[in-house]
Amino acid sequence: MKFNTKNAEEKMKKSVAAYESNLSTIRASQANASVISKVTFEYYGAPTKLVDMASVSVSDPKTLTISPYDRSTLKAMVKAILASDVGITPQDDGSVIRLVFPPLTEEHRKGLAKQIQKMGEDARVVIRNIRRDANDEIKKLKKNGEMTEDEQKAGEKAVQDLTDQYIKIVDGITTQKNKEIMQL
Repeated sequence: MKFNTKNAEEKMKKSVAAYESNLSTIRASQANASVISKVTFEYYGAPTKLVDMASVSVSDPKTLTISPYDRSTLKAMVKAILASDVGITPQDDGSVIRLVFPPLTEEHRKGLAKQIQKMGEDARVVIRNIRRDANDEIKKLKKNGEMTEDEQKAGEKAVQDLTDQYIKIVDGITTQKNKEIMQL
């Protein structure tokens, strides 16, 4: 019986996608709408994502413009942005909110690079945990007599190859994001 790596591969794909999603929230000195993608505020007693209640656009490379669909939510949105970890003070003129991204200092870039490295290591750990779970499953199949020793070794090699492939993807994404941060 050949071990099916589809389940492990699917989990690894999801962990890479989650890693990319987390990286997109890191604020660089360029305006990027994804930095506020996780900001929520109270709207009629329910936590609501800011991006669901406003039009978000990049008006120039350093400015993000947020136009609420309902002007009465403007103050709550400003308060939510201030309370979030975006790190930019919003400017509101009564109808729109502007986030002006300041240029990054060398010290802040190095801090972001460290944060990116840590997030990359966390993603690699998740992938290695998926490998461990798949290998445990293979050992269980071998122990139950559903798999020969050769099939076990082939399954473990397939899982290891998959792990190496996805760790390489995470490393590439991490390197790219670090380059992007350091060149700004």
